[in-house]
Amino acid sequence: MYEMTKGANVVLGGLSDGDVESVVVSLGWVSPTGEGDADVSVLLLDENGKVRGDTDFYFYNNPCAPDGSVQLLGKTPVGEGSEDRIGFDLKALPGDVATILVAASRYGSARFDELEDLRLTLSDASGEPLLTYEVGDAGGVSALIFGELYRRGEEWKFRAVGQGYEAGFAALASDHGVDIEDDAETVDDAGSAGLEAFEEPVGAESVVERVPEPRPADEPAPPVESATGAVPSPRTPDAVPAPRRTRPRTAKKKVTLPKALKKSLAENDAWRGARLFPVSALKSDRDREMRATSVLLAVMAQVPEFGRRLTAGFGAPAGRMETFTEVSLPHGDTPRRPDGVIRVERAGKLWTALVETKTNGNPLKTEQVQAYADIAARRGYEAVITLSNDVALEGSPLVEVKIDRRRKNKVSLWHLSWAEVAHQAQMLIRHEGVVNPAHAWLLEELLHYLLHENSGCHGFQNMGPAWVPVRSGIQDETLCQGDPRALETVESWERLVRQVSLGLGGELGLKVLPVQRARRDADAVARRSRMADQLCQDGRLRAELRIEGVAGVLGVTADLRTTKIRTSIDIPAPEQGYPLSWAKRIVRELAEAPADLHIETLVEGETGGPRGTLERLRPEPGDMLPRSGVKITGFRLSLFKSMGGQRGNTEAGFIRSIDEAVHRFNAGVLAHLDRLVGKKAA
Repeated sequence: MYEMTKGANVVLGGLSDGDVESVVVSLGWVSPTGEGDADVSVLLLDENGKVRGDTDFYFYNNPCAPDGSVQLLGKTPVGEGSEDRIGFDLKALPGDVATILVAASRYGSARFDELEDLRLTLSDASGEPLLTYEVGDAGGVSALIFGELYRRGEEWKFRAVGQGYEAGFAALASDHGVDIEDDAETVDDAGSAGLEAFEEPVGAESVVERVPEPRPADEPAPPVESATGAVPSPRTPDAVPAPRRTRPRTAKKKVTLPKALKKSLAENDAWRGARLFPVSALKSDRDREMRATSVLLAVMAQVPEFGRRLTAGFGAPAGRMETFTEVSLPHGDTPRRPDGVIRVERAGKLWTALVETKTNGNPLKTEQVQAYADIAARRGYEAVITLSNDVALEGSPLVEVKIDRRRKNKVSLWHLSWAEVAHQAQMLIRHEGVVNPAHAWLLEELLHYLLHENSGCHGFQNMGPAWVPVRSGIQDETLCQGDPRALETVESWERLVRQVSLGLGGELGLKVLPVQRARRDADAVARRSRMADQLCQDGRLRAELRIEGVAGVLGVTADLRTTKIRTSIDIPAPEQGYPLSWAKRIVRELAEAPADLHIETLVEGETGGPRGTLERLRPEPGDMLPRSGVKITGFRLSLFKSMGGQRGNTEAGFIRSIDEAVHRFNAGVLAHLDRLVGKKAA
């Protein structure tokens, strides 16, 4: 892999014998606290270094070019945290696009010097990294150009830029011709305000509750008005109003979301509507695999947005897609029949992937996948895609497959979980929308099929053979550090956490990612080994989920000794106001939260402050305050749930218990704390 320095450039074609017309650029960083993040963006520039129009700017609200030349693929968890991936189909770019800028920006007062290990990686269509660029000292900037792809004749080159903008994203965008809209209605950044978004004027007893108007995701919450309608003035005489936030004007895409169902014409509730993809006739694992493969591939071919969403990260170009099932391919004396084939044509060139599918928790077979990799290499195919209920982890492949690197044709091996497929369908039809109403209906039918318990596609559903021995060993205190079964359990836990993140993200329409508080340059396998040792020591499995737009992380802890699951979030205390006012506001905002919600006051220099259930604290919010007058640093909100005891997908199962605990906390607590924790409107 070619390592670049700031200002250096290289011809992409000279780095690989394979296809460099489709590339994936990954931006990554490490946050020491696990809470830092940034938004990626792409600008298409003409020969004058300007965008041709506002639609040449791609970001979270405009993630995909109509021609598929640019697609923001979202964040992918890695050992050190996460990476933002962007797919480029260079062949599909219009001829008057001379340069592609790849940048990222941070919110409010956040700066890139608060992050570590800033890096860019560029990979070819097979997924093989071609170059990497580690940004050195980025400095105190809130916007940063990592690099640029640019044309030189018929070739594409890459330049490592590393240029920062102290004035932030607005300056970067304006410099390149993006029309910036000034938003005069915003004053503060709710993402870092904590409880300050609810601050009462001194002496005020109540405030008028208002339903906020929807606003762009990059805008902070507006100031809260008092009962008199006035905005509270800053409490410090030297306070200076925060600068106005700016956002780009972008062309709104016309989308058609599925319409609400009309009143049913059925005679009674026992009647069930006809489904495009029935599940009642599925009797065996083979039936489930064949039906699931055919259903998925058919919808991918008929709904371009969905097909492109699933294949762009695998290096597939944007083009006409056709899919096939049960194709017979020669392999020695016995022909092989992969479950499916995907072919994409663009400009007379074909991109082909073989598909191997498993459902109902059945594991992938190494011998099968190896055979398909060999066939793909001989026939000049680009990829082998495996699809199962399992979730792949960095550093722990689901199957060990040998790829002959001596062959000119490179075959890449990719894995999808059914949970990822369902997540992408949810994001499109529930939150982003698709242009064609028939396509929206097809995606709804696909999603109904995938989530039906009889389809076998409902995701990761078994903690593995090590789960019961590990759980028993922790309860009777016989599990020792270094036991390989503890490591297996940690890997299963990480898979489960990633699946829960996908499900919650699809429900909310927001990015939800596991937080990895890893040391710089930490190895993923070594990190899991440390987690396994910690599990043996205290009997707890821990995870943190960062929800886009929420200040704070959602903590999930499974205590195998007490068989309790704890979901929680910490809310920072404001710097201004009276503690009693904070306590009253928390209770008021949590009026519809579960009565068994635990509230703990976090205090400076002590292990913990007062605590109690919401039911007990409602009549006496002052009981949340420490008697000693010690400084309050925040509040911890927690829900507890009993842990399931079985491995499978029954109501008592551990996996389902975790899923239910997370969704209960979201619906019962986070949904009522939009202003309290700084949740932004989508």
